[in-house]
Order: sequence, then structure tokens, then C-alpha cells
Amino acid sequence: MDTTLVKRLKALADETRLRLLGIMLARERCACDFSEGVGKDQSTVSRHLKVLEEAGIIVSRREGRFIIYRIKDQRTERLLKTLGVERLDGDCGGC
Repeated sequence: MDTTLVKRLKALADETRLRLLGIMLARERCACDFSEGVGKDQSTVSRHLKVLEEAGIIVSRREGRFIIYRIKDQRTERLLKTLGVERLDGDCGGC
């Protein structure tokens, strides 16, 4: 089996990561904004974001001291929606 596919499937097999993706389906976010939205501490959120980025599902960019995360592209966004990842528009602290 393709190792990239295995990484992606593993990344999607976690409730916290699915919630992070749902938040990013609404719009891109700063890494510092996710903790409250997923109910996890910042170090746990950072580990989950790293898994998603290494799997090629999300990308990040630096803006000053902030790291902004978003879904990689529209194709990936459509795939996530097809797989049933729900867009989360609710308030997540500073989001």
C-alpha cells in the first residue's frame, strides 16, 4: 500500500484531527486559536496539526510570530466533505 495513503488515513482516524479539519473548513486559522475549539492544550493541538501537515492534508505559513493553517487545496477540501468531515463555524475562542 502507498505510504502516503497510509499517512492520510492514519491522520483522519482521530476525532481531534477531524475537529481541527472541520474548523479549517470554515476558514484558515492561527495555531493559537485551536485549543479552545477542540478542548485540548496547545502542545496536543500542535502534535495533531503536525500529523495533518505531514500527511499532506493541510499547509501552513508563518505571519510574524503566528503560524496560519489551512486545508491544502480545494480538491482536498472536497474530499474531506465527501468523507463526512463537518464544517465547524462555531466560536473557538480567538478563531
